[in-house]
Amino acid sequence: MQTKQYSTTSAAVSAVIRGEGILGFYHGYLSTVAREIPFTCIQFPLYEYLKRQYARIKRDRIEPYEAAMCGSLAGGVAAAITTPLDVCKTRIMLSSKQQTNIQHYTGTVSAFRRILAEEGARGLFAGIGPRVLWISIGGSIFLGVYEKAVKTMVQTGLLADRR
Repeated sequence: MQTKQYSTTSAAVSAVIRGEGILGFYHGYLSTVAREIPFTCIQFPLYEYLKRQYARIKRDRIEPYEAAMCGSLAGGVAAAITTPLDVCKTRIMLSSKQQTNIQHYTGTVSAFRRILAEEGARGLFAGIGPRVLWISIGGSIFLGVYEKAVKTMVQTGLLADRR
């Protein structure tokens, strides 16, 4: 539906079932996991590191808006580093076995190699700007709101102070 190949949801569902069976709905699932694990392994430790360093420099606890800035930076860095995995995931997910005139993408490693061979390193970083921007904004909101919720819960006694 996002690629505008089908006009209705039922047409898209029918085409996937007809072309690839029920497993067609999971096309690209493993490449999504292959992207999310490294992303998370970079974002959250970096976020915690940035918060600690900022608090050390400030010599006080950081406020939720400051944590949001740390979350934005951590998300942006993680997004930039994992962009090649996101490009592979997107190519795999948009590749359809029904497209007979082109060679479809199969797995993350083979997609990575193919993009590198056909387009060079630049191809692996296609869309890095919008991805970094979008995830930086999301990291700021998500982690800022999370820290605000924790602070509120500590202040109201719903959660023990974690420091």
